[in-house]
Amino acid sequence: MEKNKIVGYEPLVNDLKQLIQKKQYRALQMINSETINLYWEIGEEIYRQQKEKGWGKSIVGVLSRELQKEFPGSKGYSASNLWRMRNFYLTYRDSEKLAPLVREISWSNNIIIVEKCKDDLQREFYIQMVKRYGWTKRVLINFIEAQTYEKYLLNQTNFDLMIPEERRAQAKLAVKDEYTFDFAELSPEYSEHELEMKLVNNIRAFLVEMGGDFTFVGNQYHLVVGTRDLYIDLLLFHRRLRSLVAIELKIGEFEAEYAGKMQLYLSVLDEQIKLPEENPSIGIIICKSKDKTYVEYALRQTGAPIGVATYQLRNTLPEDMKKILPEPEEIVKRLKIFEQEERE
Repeated sequence: MEKNKIVGYEPLVNDLKQLIQKKQYRALQMINSETINLYWEIGEEIYRQQKEKGWGKSIVGVLSRELQKEFPGSKGYSASNLWRMRNFYLTYRDSEKLAPLVREISWSNNIIIVEKCKDDLQREFYIQMVKRYGWTKRVLINFIEAQTYEKYLLNQTNFDLMIPEERRAQAKLAVKDEYTFDFAELSPEYSEHELEMKLVNNIRAFLVEMGGDFTFVGNQYHLVVGTRDLYIDLLLFHRRLRSLVAIELKIGEFEAEYAGKMQLYLSVLDEQIKLPEENPSIGIIICKSKDKTYVEYALRQTGAPIGVATYQLRNTLPEDMKKILPEPEEIVKRLKIFEQEERE
């Protein structure tokens, strides 16, 4: 046995691992930021020279050939990518708010956002989402194609009244106005039980559609109140909110009594299941359809945090939904929650 055997060094190893990982992450951030700065300046210079000398798009092909000769093996200087740099600069050059933010996400994600988003408000939403949740290019494309921005803006909850300000913004992000269950293959005459089982059997796809911060606790979650048995269709846990989330599935239109039943579930969860260090439970009622005005009245007097959403089995955004998106001023107000959370 060694006389001078070192013991109790494990905490130091863990501290050093965390320090190294932290520094590596910062180094990657710096590299990414400098790459975006470089592409911004290249795009700016191409645009400026085109404007001054009257060059057309063909100059981009010439520049690409010359740069790839000088930097062989570099994929970043293809003609298509140089043209993207120019468009990237033009998209954000007049935006004091977004120009710094684009340095904080990858070039591939930036290009997806520039090419697929129609205005700065939509771009800000997805930039913030990528920054916060670390979405890959593929995940970002899926969320954009699923109209996540529009569905977020239209969501209906009573969280302004029922959830403390420090958790309110995150709670609103946790509930969409509409969910797309295009992975659930169902017959035309399906039941609520069949819908539930399709979601459970495709749990990974379901949790991705819910938003990424949810974990699955159980389905038909059993609660006992006196001599009565209660069953929650789906019970999830939201890691950022540190709250249990009860989900009720309805294959018809929303009815006011669903909110009353959900309030009972949340009361029992908080009394019997919630751990002391967790926050109060939240409910989401997911229906096939809803009357938005009716939902507002139904939630107004409810004494528990509840959101009401709809679902569809294919990925389309109805034209009538596009017409009722909030005005730009209201969208700006809602997007400010990201800045507030960053400061916190």
